[in-house]
Amino acid sequence: MPKHLKSKGLAHQGKRILAHDVDEPNHDQKCPVFSFEHLQSAYCITNCTSDERAAFTERMRLLSQLTWAQIKCLPKHGLGFEKIAQHAIQTGIPSHITADVALIAFRFFGKAPMVGYRDRRIFHILWFDRDFTLYDHG
Repeated sequence: MPKHLKSKGLAHQGKRILAHDVDEPNHDQKCPVFSFEHLQSAYCITNCTSDERAAFTERMRLLSQLTWAQIKCLPKHGLGFEKIAQHAIQTGIPSHITADVALIAFRFFGKAPMVGYRDRRIFHILWFDRDFTLYDHG
């Protein structure tokens, strides 16, 4: 084993690192990363006004300065989020979303939510509910 790997305590076997020697990071201690990969066209950011887009950009900037653990402690109408039941969604749910996936909503413009799901540290945005038609807001 090369000396620089031994000194850092890195496991090494041939050219591959053994999977059990790699610790899974605590994603709650990481800042969120935002993805538009699965954004649905009927609730796309392109339907938002310039003020809504500006507010979304500022919201992403603020959220990306916090860890998921910090965000979990914040109020839902502030920088925090709330869980949304899948059965409450009034449009088609993308086929890659299984029943066990928790949907969450962040506010991006006033009380208007962006709804998606978290996978490790990534928040996948599915819908921008600017007109409050995605689910019953009670």
